[in-house]
Amino acid sequence: QVELVESGGGLVQPGGSLRLSCAASGRTFSNYGMAWFRQAPGKEREFVAHIPWSSGSTKYVDSVKGRFTISRDNAKNTVYLQMDSLKPEDTAVYYCAAARTPLFMSTWNRPIDYAYWGQGTQVTVSS
Repeated sequence: QVELVESGGGLVQPGGSLRLSCAASGRTFSNYGMAWFRQAPGKEREFVAHIPWSSGSTKYVDSVKGRFTISRDNAKNTVYLQMDSLKPEDTAVYYCAAARTPLFMSTWNRPIDYAYWGQGTQVTVSS
């Protein structure tokens, strides 16, 4: 049974940092693209960041470029999201996701591109 488990969320002041982790089990995802999405109350799920199976060219939504960094440790079957200079508008439930198919992805910023999802971790940015 494939399972993705996020951790590292919490309450942080504006300008602060958090590091989210996503640990995968039940399958090795070293050959799969991985991503982080987020969903704020009353809003649709939004793409945040993607890392390909090769850890090559990462992708980010414009609003987090220069502040967030996605990375992966295939030996630990884990993906990370380092979030710096957090803003109140970053408040959301953050989800990690694993691609439907291995290796190359022609698109990576749509929820439908991913078959496996974690349960989410809450990030709240507030003073």
